[in-house]
Amino acid sequence: MSDLMTPVLLSLLGFCVTMYITPGPNNVMVAASAANYGIPATMPHMLGIAFGFALMFDIVSAGLGSLLLVWPPLVPAMRWIGAAWMAWLAWKIANAGPPQPGQRKRLLGFVGAAGFQWINPKAWLIALAAATTFLRPDQPLGPQLLRFSVIFLICGMPCLLVWAMIGSGAGRLLHSPARFRTFNIIMALLLLASVVPVLIEG
Repeated sequence: MSDLMTPVLLSLLGFCVTMYITPGPNNVMVAASAANYGIPATMPHMLGIAFGFALMFDIVSAGLGSLLLVWPPLVPAMRWIGAAWMAWLAWKIANAGPPQPGQRKRLLGFVGAAGFQWINPKAWLIALAAATTFLRPDQPLGPQLLRFSVIFLICGMPCLLVWAMIGSGAGRLLHSPARFRTFNIIMALLLLASVVPVLIEG
């Protein structure tokens, strides 16, 4: 069984790295948070993304995703609800002031970032694509979900850390409120742009 699963796991590993490292709502928010509040304050956000998406994948693969097939109107509804919340988050990012000394505020914590995956249109599409592509119907579901969740967790944090480091590096170059404002507006626009392809596809 392990020999048969190895190519699937290696393929899923490449899929996960591509999913996490390419620009998307999660990455943009991580970069913005790290730029404004630093990497340590952004770690709960990153952990929430990694664990939240792994849990979402498990639940979708276990059968919740079938609801989207039984009731197709849920798909565009979820896309637009997710887009509306991302527009609100983009507004918060764009209007965030420069960080103050000793400030440990962050855009989203662990619970918020984990919950965000459920209204993130890109996360839904990725979870459904991964479930339909990599799960093998001739193998027990539980062990597959366990292995796949571990891969998502292993890939998630290093890739998210890259974006946090990019944001943190940019934050060190922003020495004035005006530059922070400009950076936050750019991040907000990137967040909005990241969901446009999903809405167009829908």
